[in-house]
Amino acid sequence: MGASLKDVAQLAGVSVKTVSNVVNNYPHVTPAMRERVQRAIDQLGYRPNLTARHLRKGRTGIIALAVPELGNPYFAELAGAVIDAAARHDYTVLLDHTAGLREKEVLVSHGFRAHVIDGLILSPIELETSDLLARPGDAPLVLLGEREYDAPYDHIAIDNVAAARTAVRHLSGLGRQRIAFLGARREMARQPAHLRLRGWREELAAAGLPHDETLVAATDGYGRWDGAAAMNALLDRGARPDAVFAYNDLMALGAMRALVERGLRVPQDVSVVGFDDVEEGRFSTIALTTVSPDKQSIARLAVERVVARLTGAPQLEPERIRPGYTLVARESTAPRTA
Repeated sequence: MGASLKDVAQLAGVSVKTVSNVVNNYPHVTPAMRERVQRAIDQLGYRPNLTARHLRKGRTGIIALAVPELGNPYFAELAGAVIDAAARHDYTVLLDHTAGLREKEVLVSHGFRAHVIDGLILSPIELETSDLLARPGDAPLVLLGEREYDAPYDHIAIDNVAAARTAVRHLSGLGRQRIAFLGARREMARQPAHLRLRGWREELAAAGLPHDETLVAATDGYGRWDGAAAMNALLDRGARPDAVFAYNDLMALGAMRALVERGLRVPQDVSVVGFDDVEEGRFSTIALTTVSPDKQSIARLAVERVVARLTGAPQLEPERIRPGYTLVARESTAPRTA
């Protein structure tokens, strides 16, 4: 059997309560006492029983993270960041995959697996405000992603319009004048695709460039094949851009492949910007310029809001939290030469 709190207390010559205060990182412990207890912990190899600790508080010690597509590198990287952030609060993360289907998002948000989780972090695609307003119970819920909801839950999302404008501003600053947008959607105007398209339009107007709607390509999905197909469709109808802003990195990578296969050079003939800053884009043959959301901050903020509501601040007013982003310039963009 492993060492107990009592064993540590005896070796350190202190009370069990003092050891508990050190283990739980309570502030009212002197540095000398903390060091003394820590030496005993290290010597005995003591490890806290996190399961018992959570059960004493009537919790499971598990937070669920539900995302639409684990195969998408952005969500895989975000999940890793959430797992790391939760571990710092002694929580385990249960991953769930909704495939972006409304029925699955409703099932998850309305308490499916509620008996095994303390709170939920959800990145919805199709969920409606009415679904959230009808949500039973009071288990903490934090929303991720750029769909907008008028519902009383914390929502963490970057400013998509401003981020899209940053991407287009980068391209126009390089002298690019015919800037295409790949990834528009025909429905659900609150989706992030529409917000990024709005940013595209606003920044073109600010730069004094006409927004040519023939340079907008709508897609059903957001993968590599969708990006390649959208790029080919633009070229097939004679809408030749000198730059492309894609909805995400996967579409941008697909678009670059299509451009190269059509005999066009990236970035000389067509500069390309993506969105998400996934690792694949950094290591593509032509390293991808991209808008990089602060995934570490998104994960940390989401976990902190769940934990805060579980540990004494359930009456926190719901917030719309905007983490930062940066534009990372790489090889896929360059000044226009002629």
